[in-house]
Amino acid sequence: MAIRFIGRQSELAVLENAYGSAGSAFIPIYGRRRVGKSELILQFIRNKPGLYFLGKRAPGGLQIREFLQAASVALNEPLLAELSPRNWTDALRVISERWKGPGKIVIVLDEFQWTADANPELPSVLQEFWDRQWAASGKVVLILCGSFVGFMERAVLGKKSPLYGRRTAQILLKPFGYRESAQFHPSFSLEDRARTYFICGGIPPYLNCFSTDRSVEMNIAANFLNEFATLYREPDFLLREELRDIENYYGILLAIATGNATNHAISKQTGIGERSLHYYLKQLTELGYLGRRYPLTGEQPSLRHVRYAIEDPMLRFWFRFVYPHTSFIQQMGSQRALKDLVRPDLEAYFGSCFERLCRETLPHLYEREGVTAPFDVGEYWDKETQIDVVGYRRDGWTDLGECKWGDVKSGRRLLDELEARVARYPNPRNATIGRRIFTRKALTGEGRASGSPVRCHSLRDLYAE
Repeated sequence: MAIRFIGRQSELAVLENAYGSAGSAFIPIYGRRRVGKSELILQFIRNKPGLYFLGKRAPGGLQIREFLQAASVALNEPLLAELSPRNWTDALRVISERWKGPGKIVIVLDEFQWTADANPELPSVLQEFWDRQWAASGKVVLILCGSFVGFMERAVLGKKSPLYGRRTAQILLKPFGYRESAQFHPSFSLEDRARTYFICGGIPPYLNCFSTDRSVEMNIAANFLNEFATLYREPDFLLREELRDIENYYGILLAIATGNATNHAISKQTGIGERSLHYYLKQLTELGYLGRRYPLTGEQPSLRHVRYAIEDPMLRFWFRFVYPHTSFIQQMGSQRALKDLVRPDLEAYFGSCFERLCRETLPHLYEREGVTAPFDVGEYWDKETQIDVVGYRRDGWTDLGECKWGDVKSGRRLLDELEARVARYPNPRNATIGRRIFTRKALTGEGRASGSPVRCHSLRDLYAE
């Protein structure tokens, strides 16, 4: 069954505008693996003259020959596949000479980091072709696509790159947000769409694994607790494609998934010295799998306050529920694993995911409310308190929010808890404090009392257009 293409309208518009403009275009596209970069590009070049080449870990000469094989198909010139160019200069010269139009040709080098690794001269070669031929010709759209964000920022976009300053646009492709992710399962309830997002995040292949013919729990059993299923070993493939010393990365991700968030705690849990740990954390952060968190007050955070969090929901779920129990899962099967290992802690886990969703939705709420001041969104913690949502605005206003995924028995008690947390927030600039409560189900009665200074948001409010 064909999988329909969802979203990415803004990114497609950038590419279409570049193709329809009078001049040539050079557009780097980058972002973490599985986010949909290749699908975006293939959607764009459909029905256009396009030369698409997927880089790989292979010798440079082999990649050049495969590039010309792809060119022979794109240009409908079979003899190109028989050529034996000495280098990338020869290969690209052939393309430039053979393409006569009438319109533009799209040249795509996907997984550019692997091709450039085997051919270190390639960025300089591309720079020479761009400067001497392609930029002025108005007949080329060059797309360099890569999954290693740090590499793309250094080797393509960075000041030391031969290609620096030549891009006409760039696309950092991010995972879908919760609203776009909901489009993958329109027949699910809002709660189940949120639960699916908590597990799969905004990564299209993972979302497509969840079937609307099953409940969320049955999807978990089918996709994560079945040793033959795709997502059961997905993190193995994902991490081994990008990293070495894989055992250390596994140890770090497991430590963070089980609540060890600081440098010291991760080091203690894994046995990796804090100096060495910095390298591993940097690699995972560059790949988009980890993020740094700090208490948001508007002041410069101290390094001792920094915590690490797993940004990818699938990895977070896998290291929490699957990786520590692979032996049990293989011995007892998916249904027993679901019953004994996952279900007892699942709703509590969703509660922590809901906090992330609420932080993600705050910019949408600000837009809806007409807030125009710049802002940062985060959280706050110290030894005395934890505040789930902090909206630090540059108009002298700070929003503090409390999140509850579970059933709320007393709206008044929830309001009182929020007030107690507000009182402990340092508020160094003496800002006006706004109060927000986020719940799965809408509060009624005392929780929405007339004249209350608290804004209350249910899941339905968060998903509203």
